[in-house]
Amino acid sequence: MSRITEPSQATPGQKTSIQESSQLWSDSRDLRVVNPRVAGLLRGDLLDAPPIWFMRQAGRYHRHYQELKKHHSFEELCLTPSLAAEVALGPVLDFDFDLAILFSDLPFPLMALGMDLSYQPGPVLARSLLDLGVKSLRSTEEALPRLAFQAQAMRLTRERLPKHKSLVGFVGGCFTLFTYAVEGAHRGALEKSKAATAELREFLPRIEELVRENIRAQLDAGAELVMVLDTSAGEIDPESFRRWVVPTLSRWASEFPGRLAYYSKGVTADHYAHQDVFHDGRLAGLGFDHRWDLAKLLRERRSGFVQGNFDQALLFLPTHEFKSRWEDHLNSLKSLPRTHWMAGLGHGILPGTPEEHVRYCVNRLREWSKENAAWI
Repeated sequence: MSRITEPSQATPGQKTSIQESSQLWSDSRDLRVVNPRVAGLLRGDLLDAPPIWFMRQAGRYHRHYQELKKHHSFEELCLTPSLAAEVALGPVLDFDFDLAILFSDLPFPLMALGMDLSYQPGPVLARSLLDLGVKSLRSTEEALPRLAFQAQAMRLTRERLPKHKSLVGFVGGCFTLFTYAVEGAHRGALEKSKAATAELREFLPRIEELVRENIRAQLDAGAELVMVLDTSAGEIDPESFRRWVVPTLSRWASEFPGRLAYYSKGVTADHYAHQDVFHDGRLAGLGFDHRWDLAKLLRERRSGFVQGNFDQALLFLPTHEFKSRWEDHLNSLKSLPRTHWMAGLGHGILPGTPEEHVRYCVNRLREWSKENAAWI
């Protein structure tokens, strides 16, 4: 078991008050998107090839990560900005992905709020929020400097990243962070979390404010977009989703128009139906898991990109069968305008995934795009 010694303050000269960071964001609102394909995607241009990015593209399947892990714990890789930048850089240089993403982990805001986080090897909280109580948590002013390592990692990643590669950040969705806080880990049917509506109602304003300011900090540090990864939100019914997830996301999307994208695993069309934030253009895009019909999504999408959604488990197929399934996936989109798609997986790359299959996905996508240029 490894217990984290959390960062206690920001680096010298870094602004940490909410008022000061709000001014910083207003100064960086027009941050330039550097990757031509990502920039074109956000404009809705016809593209030579879709940009490609895989969730967890920096992770346990990759030899670059495995070499670093021989000398450093997972916590060290996340909490040490220079190491986090090195991890994020590896797959972009190796596989030629169009963008890099901050290397970190979802539960760190809970650590910043004062909860005791360790890795065994996955994240585990020593005590449930139901025992601690929301009133025991730090304020946003106290907690925000304890997330400064993420912004520092973002700056170092941008410095080292090739100039034509884009950089995105990420945060956990509020309901997902609540499930970690209540359950102690992401596991099971989440019955405790679903039943703890009084605690959820009290927790949401606290975590919404902290995550909002962390989004701002990541954008100020060089993120072109920030992904809101809300995996647990797909475990609740559409009415609970409307009640507990949509209001916060809507406020964030209004605060950072065009700079946020949203992903949740297991959601359905009913979760998104009649919710303006998913359709009115404030979000830069949506990520979808492999359960969705990607061609239908791309035909119907009117604003923002669609990210996904090849089943990540299919990368474990025998090579000839895997290649055939990837080809079928691409060909299912052949007749569609190449305007809204960010190629990716339905969820993150799994440990043990063959590297050569990841490399094939990137290379074959670009070859296929050239072969089918007439469809642009």
